[in-house]
Amino acid sequence: MPSNLKYLLMNRFLSPLALLFSLFFLIGCSEPEEKVIPDSEINAWFDAEYEELLQMSPLQLTTQGRKDRYGEIDDMSEPAEDKRLAWMEASVKEMKEKFDSSALSPEAKISYDLWEYQYEMEKRDVEFRRKNYVFNQMGGIHTMIPNMLINFHKVEEPADMTALVSRINESGRAISQLLERAKLQTAAGIRPPKFAYEYVIQQSNSLIKGQPFTEGKESAPLWTDALSKIEKLEKDGKITAEQAEEFRGNTKEALLTNFKPAYEELIAWLESELPNLEEKPTGVSRHENGAAFYAHKLKTSTTTDLSAEEIHQIGLDEVKRIQQEMLAIKDQVGFEGDLQAFFKFVNSDPQFFFPNTDEGRQAYLDESTKYLNDIKAKLPQYFGLLPKADLVVKRVEAFREQDGAPQHYSQGTPDGSRPGTYYVHLSDMKAMPKSTMEGVAYHEGNPGHHMQVSIAQELESVPKFRTQLGFNAYSEGWALYSEILAKEMGGYQNPYYDFGRLVNEIWRAIRLVVDTGIHAKGWTEADAIKYFTDNSSISQGAIQAEVRRYMVIPGQATGYKIGMLKIQELRKLAETELGENFDLRKFHDVVLGGGALPLEILEKEVKRWIENEKKAG
Repeated sequence: MPSNLKYLLMNRFLSPLALLFSLFFLIGCSEPEEKVIPDSEINAWFDAEYEELLQMSPLQLTTQGRKDRYGEIDDMSEPAEDKRLAWMEASVKEMKEKFDSSALSPEAKISYDLWEYQYEMEKRDVEFRRKNYVFNQMGGIHTMIPNMLINFHKVEEPADMTALVSRINESGRAISQLLERAKLQTAAGIRPPKFAYEYVIQQSNSLIKGQPFTEGKESAPLWTDALSKIEKLEKDGKITAEQAEEFRGNTKEALLTNFKPAYEELIAWLESELPNLEEKPTGVSRHENGAAFYAHKLKTSTTTDLSAEEIHQIGLDEVKRIQQEMLAIKDQVGFEGDLQAFFKFVNSDPQFFFPNTDEGRQAYLDESTKYLNDIKAKLPQYFGLLPKADLVVKRVEAFREQDGAPQHYSQGTPDGSRPGTYYVHLSDMKAMPKSTMEGVAYHEGNPGHHMQVSIAQELESVPKFRTQLGFNAYSEGWALYSEILAKEMGGYQNPYYDFGRLVNEIWRAIRLVVDTGIHAKGWTEADAIKYFTDNSSISQGAIQAEVRRYMVIPGQATGYKIGMLKIQELRKLAETELGENFDLRKFHDVVLGGGALPLEILEKEVKRWIENEKKAG
């Protein structure tokens, strides 16, 4: 009963006539029930807005398997960034004016909050944009564009080849724009460590080496790729021999007149900067306003308000805990000696490595594929939601391969026409031990990144922008959680491979210590390498590649362990609250079924699910 009606009925001082009039007025003139906005209404608005946003990025369209603006490459300038931010600000304003958040369903409210969250984070990114190193060895635009043209730009019709030639021309403009941004960054006093530009020079040179740039039998990556795509069009009868020759000529001209000059200019500038760069730098805190920038990067990576000091301590505690589990396995296999001696044994004994040959490299790919196929068969026992997209394991292309660099995942298309890809660096097999191979396969493939990203892309109950979101702590936290989940699913039958799982986990715990040490505590590269070496069995090549990664991408490496710990914490909460009614498949579906989320929103969702489960039974 409404409280105001209850008051009227209880009020003994009102006359019968007054009471009758009051009741008539209350019932006849009561306010209408609060409007509830259907999910379909706000989702349609989100989809229209996201499509407009998506059209600003030709490369993102291609990533999703679309051919809109297929011959273009994004505008990489600062004014383009400002234009995008202004658009997002106007969009958020319109959302708030158009939709009352209190009238939304819980699911729609998440979308509402995420749309604003994206804008707020991007606004902070733009404030610090000259702090981020424009060119570095970790997936910079200078390698990302060629990688996309080779692996993402599909040529199925003659028009697609025309678009590819256009993009090769466009890539010169994009690289030149980024070079201008690097110069602005340098003018602001922000320079990366010397090794970063040394790597970029090496990577860039490899892209303009070989035909048609230089004489000899070797061909440059983009030329080799273009020739194979033209050949297939001709073989499929979609172009004539004359058209094929014309495409070859156009491609060669684009590479020589636009692509090559832009990379030569980039290389020349980078080489001129080398004498100005520090050989032994510390982290970004050495730059003006560096502490605030790093705090922002931690917020972006972890989607929490944890401070650098708190994250550092969490890392120290986790390293200690994991080392105790490592000792238990050392004792289980009967190894005599301390943990450091066991590290050296696992890191050097020939039984733990494939030969540094093409046969050894293929064996690594084959064995990784086998682990992923075995775990795929068990997924229905642990998940209700399953990915539709396929998964392949591939070696990283030669022009961007680095000794000891970490494996990584590249998403497929939402429609499954391009599978997800687990990429492996295999140039130095001594940096790729068998012991960690199984855990990394689960992390990058199933039930890790491939499963999470594919399910998100295939969701139909949420607006499209949520199927493409990526929050570092969520996605990397899920992938690290997946490594230990795979043990529950029957993985790691070899105790040395289970030790490798712990090597992977302590690796992520060490990241918390080292990343914050470098960027908040003044650690040098040597300090970081020493801590890594003292507390893990990871090879020296891999350790150096890792530390150098943290130095150029501050904060990113902290998301893994923070995200994993949060998912484990939420699972424990659900198990405790629901007792015998806890269903692991349902829990996993809740975590994956809303797409990538900031950890704070994920926690609210899990708690809402727990309460609904209690009410249901």
